[in-house]
Amino acid sequence: MSTQTSSEARAVIETLDTPDGPFTIIARDRDGAVLASGWSDDEQRVLERITAQARPNAVVRGRAAASDAVRAYYDGDLRAIDDVLVAQFGATFRMQGWLGLRAIEAGHPLTYTEFATALGRPTAVRAAASICASNAPALFVPCHRVLRSDGTLGGFAWGIDVKRSLLQRELAHAS
Repeated sequence: MSTQTSSEARAVIETLDTPDGPFTIIARDRDGAVLASGWSDDEQRVLERITAQARPNAVVRGRAAASDAVRAYYDGDLRAIDDVLVAQFGATFRMQGWLGLRAIEAGHPLTYTEFATALGRPTAVRAAASICASNAPALFVPCHRVLRSDGTLGGFAWGIDVKRSLLQRELAHAS
């Protein structure tokens, strides 16, 4: 599989089996940074989560270093995903938001309003939701930890059942 244009030369793709279904990781070959990931074995769907200008020129099947963190996470080590290198591309507020998502502790989800407030922009609830929706390296940047203001799950690119499962797992294992 390959794409047409990119600043990245090559990436590795790996699909793992998880309790929530197949999980695909696309990571830069040179440093292992996760460009995109999600609960699907549809490699094209995961690849399309990467912005066009950041897509790799070539994607080869192989082992992604981040797969160890996924296995550890599903074995109950919720912090295993925290230090996985990710590569995201966007405007300043979006980049701040993605960093903010990584600061949300497992087992302690925020509402979109609380997330916007944590980012210093309490009236930017729609922008906060957009940050979650455009997050490409799912799990490693845990956008699933943000809920609607009424506490319901809201949307999730990989399905509400996966989001519910992740939140329940994190609540059960959180310290």
